Amino acid sequence: MSERVYLMCISCGREFERDTLIYTCSSCGDLLDVVVEPKSLFRRDTLQGRVDSMWRYKELLPSFDKGLVTLGEGYTRLVECKKLAKWIGVRSLYLKLDGLNPTGSFKDRGMSVGTSTALRLRMKRVICASTGNTSASLSAYSARAGLECIVIIPREKVAVGKLFQARLFNSKVFQMVGGFDDAMTVVLKCAQALDAYILNSINPWRLEGQKTTAYEIWEQLGRTDIAVAVPVGNCGNISAIWKGFKELGIHGVIKDLPIMIGAQAEGAAPLVEYWEKGLETIRPWKNPETIATAIRIGNPVNWKKAVRALRESKGLITAVSDDDVVKALRAMSSLEGLAGEPSSAVAIAASKKLVDEGRIDPDTTLVSVVTGNPLKDTSDYLISWNEPVKITDANEIIGYFSRQK
Repeated sequence: MSERVYLMCISCGREFERDTLIYTCSSCGDLLDVVVEPKSLFRRDTLQGRVDSMWRYKELLPSFDKGLVTLGEGYTRLVECKKLAKWIGVRSLYLKLDGLNPTGSFKDRGMSVGTSTALRLRMKRVICASTGNTSASLSAYSARAGLECIVIIPREKVAVGKLFQARLFNSKVFQMVGGFDDAMTVVLKCAQALDAYILNSINPWRLEGQKTTAYEIWEQLGRTDIAVAVPVGNCGNISAIWKGFKELGIHGVIKDLPIMIGAQAEGAAPLVEYWEKGLETIRPWKNPETIATAIRIGNPVNWKKAVRALRESKGLITAVSDDDVVKALRAMSSLEGLAGEPSSAVAIAASKKLVDEGRIDPDTTLVSVVTGNPLKDTSDYLISWNEPVKITDANEIIGYFSRQK
């Protein structure tokens, strides 16, 4: 039996060949899923001795042979955090440190598959809209692959560290008035005219790489009767991780599926609004605003996939204030010596809120995905609770601590 890989519409079920240059279904216009039917069932005992990257799960991923673009992404650490678990109010907590990926965010997982697909399709140019991490990741992987990269970002609200990366990796960066959704509109208009391959999460191959977070949590933790908290912006990551867990179930290596927990910022929470108000379709937010700029998105393209993940997992979703995000970031860093970009703290804050409201059982084992490195965003507001003390000599330091007694 040979591997079969194809695309399938999430609504009408129409199938498309793997090498079809398409982002949405040409029949009904809805989103596509990647389907991998491997040569054989995946088994845990095959993992011993394999590469310490997401490509250790090769049976569950599309093969690219010599056309694989990789920077060693994935297989990031899973760290138990006992003090932060107590702060949130759960029995046990683990942080999945995806900020340890090559460019400092989870986006590297998807970009490995995405740029490999671009090469397979013989594309020479790629393009994306971004709030920061996508542009940084695509820029690096494009450089690795020898692809020309075009990045469209908002003129404001993109963290300096992320913009630095896009420029460092030699992408052509265009800054425009408006937010991510405006930038995405420009990308859709430019892609065909410039013969550029779109590598935002509307592209199903992106999510195919991001599903590997689920495989790693299963392998590293050794159990899946857990809850998994994920920051939600364009809604791709939570749906990708759920897809990964479902595939492990299909292969018979797990029996229990986790509860997925979605976390949004109050100023950018269209999915929470849809969920809580029982709307028929999502209502785009025109001017989303939050310090968690990575998830500052008002019209998430993958919302239907996220809803499917929440419903199938009997999951939860909530929104938290920016003040709560800063409190969660402070708790992470001061209690555990671990931190992430602000969107990572959104998942921590949301988990605490759900525990306080009685919606998460205190006996839960929780895994929270830290989506990006803390150095991605060094805004002073995030550490305003710890102002440096200006001094001129040692006596002032000694005096400072004497006054603390």
